Amino acid sequence: MNIMDKFQNKYRIPSARHQNWDYRWDGAYFITICTKDRQHYFGKIENGKMILSNVGILADVFWHEIKNHNKNVELGEFVVMPNHVHDILILNNNETVAGNGNGVGKPSVVKSNEQTIGQQRFQNIGKNSISSIIGSYKSAVTKHAHRSGFEFGWQTRFHDYIVRDDDSFQTITHYILNNPTNWQEDKFFQ
Repeated sequence: MNIMDKFQNKYRIPSARHQNWDYRWDGAYFITICTKDRQHYFGKIENGKMILSNVGILADVFWHEIKNHNKNVELGEFVVMPNHVHDILILNNNETVAGNGNGVGKPSVVKSNEQTIGQQRFQNIGKNSISSIIGSYKSAVTKHAHRSGFEFGWQTRFHDYIVRDDDSFQTITHYILNNPTNWQEDKFFQ
């Protein structure tokens, strides 16, 4: 799919999601969600520690609520930064999908005349999918920020990385834990 492809007669940017992966499958997912225009809505870093603003507190509280609203979700490491959040979401024993049968990190093969999982995703986002969980989280933070009179907005998309092994999981966990300390070297630092 190229940048000029259409969906329902409108031009659209292709999905950043892996096209042969069902984001309801069990696994660990490293997620990064940025604020609109990378504005520092969530607070600031002082002496290597994150000082949360009121909106930052909402982002933190609602992240921890995810496990109360979604079945078979485990929360890995998480950090709120001035203009983004990093987190690891772990899906375990997700009953909505029988599984890919290939093991974690091994996408299924799609024949040329079949739709990819990514193409099917536009027709049904699915319960307990990474996209539905992140969408609900973003919606809750936005709704409560606006109700409280705070200016706030999210970037329209989010970035994900399917964690493929324990070494990668440990590296990402370490990165998240040290993100506030390394803020000035962060690609989102402005």
